[in-house]
Amino acid sequence: MNNCLRSTTSFAPTKAALVKSRKLPEKRNGALNVLCLLTIPLLISGLVQEIFAAMDYAFFQDGAARSFAIPGTLTMLCAGLILKKNLKQISSVKIHYRHAMLFVSLTWIICSVDSAIPIYLIENISFTDSVFEATSALTTTGATVLTNLDAKAPTLLMYRQFLQWLGGLGVVIFVVAIVPMLNVGGMRVFQAETPGPMKGDKLSPRIAKSARALWIVYCWLTLSCALGYWLAGMNLFDAVAHSFSTVSTGGFSTHDASIGFFNSLAIELNANIFMLLGAMSFGLHYRLLFRRQAASYFHDEEARVFVITIIVLTLLVAIVIIPETASATEKARAVSRAFFHVISFITSTGFGAGNFTEWPATAVLLLIIAGYIGGCSGSTAGGNKIVRDIIAIKIWLVQLKRLAHPRGLFVIKYNKTPIDEGIRDATMAFLLLSIVLSALFTLVLMASGLDFLTSFSAVSSCLNVLGPAFGELANNFIPLSDFSTWTLTFSMLLGRLEFFTLLVLFSPTFWRS
Repeated sequence: MNNCLRSTTSFAPTKAALVKSRKLPEKRNGALNVLCLLTIPLLISGLVQEIFAAMDYAFFQDGAARSFAIPGTLTMLCAGLILKKNLKQISSVKIHYRHAMLFVSLTWIICSVDSAIPIYLIENISFTDSVFEATSALTTTGATVLTNLDAKAPTLLMYRQFLQWLGGLGVVIFVVAIVPMLNVGGMRVFQAETPGPMKGDKLSPRIAKSARALWIVYCWLTLSCALGYWLAGMNLFDAVAHSFSTVSTGGFSTHDASIGFFNSLAIELNANIFMLLGAMSFGLHYRLLFRRQAASYFHDEEARVFVITIIVLTLLVAIVIIPETASATEKARAVSRAFFHVISFITSTGFGAGNFTEWPATAVLLLIIAGYIGGCSGSTAGGNKIVRDIIAIKIWLVQLKRLAHPRGLFVIKYNKTPIDEGIRDATMAFLLLSIVLSALFTLVLMASGLDFLTSFSAVSSCLNVLGPAFGELANNFIPLSDFSTWTLTFSMLLGRLEFFTLLVLFSPTFWRS
């Protein structure tokens, strides 16, 4: 009997072998889940192109309909066939965190390439430049390789603006909002997409409901912004187009001179208001709209610091750009322009009004710093985010206190709540990585032949999804070589996904886990 028992147990698989055997089908199923889910953003991308083909045929009639209809049809057909074949698989899909990272990253890459096809077919530019333009739109960067925008086809101009609006809140969050099946594992997708260190915050217990609430707020802000522009003097086309790029903090315009084309203080004021609202936490807007909690804006530490930072930077820039001999009227206008451009840069919108690229070097540096500071977490803005800046400063202050009081116990709080150690570590890692990547990409661009100011401003523009650059790229990004263009395209995706979501895919440990 004992021999029989020993014989039986000797053929039993080990625990390690069982775990390994389970992991192989899990990896295969995970890859198939990601492939199935990718059909949904592709269907959305194709549908957008079909809508613009119909708009061109019905309203604009500028001959661009086929350039949208053909790629849109092919995209929807391919995605539809994959979706139909794997309908049972996608109906029971489960998303693990590793697969969520892969899904989010591939969504942005594939949608950027697919969205570039109409631009390539309409414009006389290379495919490299087309992908750069589409990526700049979807990531809400606002850097462009197009010129003479005032003479472009209205369909193409509105398409660029709408891509920014779609990418502002996030293509993936839109998918989460409309696909109930992502309630299973949807939080992982939501966390991989959402900007800021506080990725566990939700507006509703159900993540799909939270995503829909964000889109309701987003649409409300967009409609209000369009109405404000129209009342301020824009025609309906420009009002809608600029509302898309203002609330998304994208920065594309239908004119080469950007907001400066209109030379209107009322339009600049409307832009200021909605750039600020787009760069503040949508959770605060949600509490105002649905819970009537207006005081949330004053109680939120990040919102308070954000406003104070804008005021301080505005005063510093104004001091630099105001000539000593300026009249009172000229000084007032200079302060107004300083306020507009500080908001434009800190919210990562990138609108321009006037010749700000010709300002003194000190003012230029202050604007670049504003771009790195960034807007609030849970918003459409780029940059480091104010909450990370607050946490980093508090960590530095605590370290100074510990030098004076080695045995003291100090608790770092944010919004009167102690900060988790994991958030502190992630914050400092993010800020360090921001510095390292900025230096690395700047060296890469300088090696390609660009000067320091051009290289550094272009990298800071793309990593912070900001848009404007200085030096040789002050007007647009046409002077770049193909290699530099792809480098900055990659940096835009890195900035939009806040580095780690995309970089983790290059880690061998990520794929072995």
